Amino acid sequence: MSRNYKFRNPDGLYFVSFAVAKWIDVFSRNEYKDLLIKSLEFCQREKGMEIYAWCIMNNHMHLVFRSVKGQKPELLLGDFKRFTSKAIVKAIMENPVESRKEWMLVCFKRAGAESSNVKGYQFWQHNNQPIELWSHKVTLQKINYVHNNPVKGGLVNNPQDYDYSSARDYAGEQGLLKGVVVVK
Repeated sequence: MSRNYKFRNPDGLYFVSFAVAKWIDVFSRNEYKDLLIKSLEFCQREKGMEIYAWCIMNNHMHLVFRSVKGQKPELLLGDFKRFTSKAIVKAIMENPVESRKEWMLVCFKRAGAESSNVKGYQFWQHNNQPIELWSHKVTLQKINYVHNNPVKGGLVNNPQDYDYSSARDYAGEQGLLKGVVVVK
């Protein structure tokens, strides 16, 4: 676990990125992105996850967050990833119109077999690349990076036009996830 989770300050604000195993484009379907939104809402409400920025891309996710109820940030993020991993794999299995179902499940099964600490399917890659945001300037840089990801990916022309990020909140509108802490 120590090689993957380098959260040194339990009260710190962190930027993390994590990708789907094998970089599979799972989140090209909104129903899977919506599962992540519901899980983020649960983490805000029940686990003390304070979210400053987020973005769900086709095969990875960016998040700027802090743990505010005394739970270590690595445990909070680990809970989120464990729950969403199981929920999304189950949703893929049960989706009658998922044309890539068999292929994705084989890929997740292989990824699990390649990992010594995974039994069954591995949905998320292990590395989160946590970066503690130590200044206002660095925080704004990471938030801008998160929001510009869909623009750089060619999905939209303006960050606030992408539904699955907090860019709308920063543009003075309400995004899909309520309760985002906007940094000015």
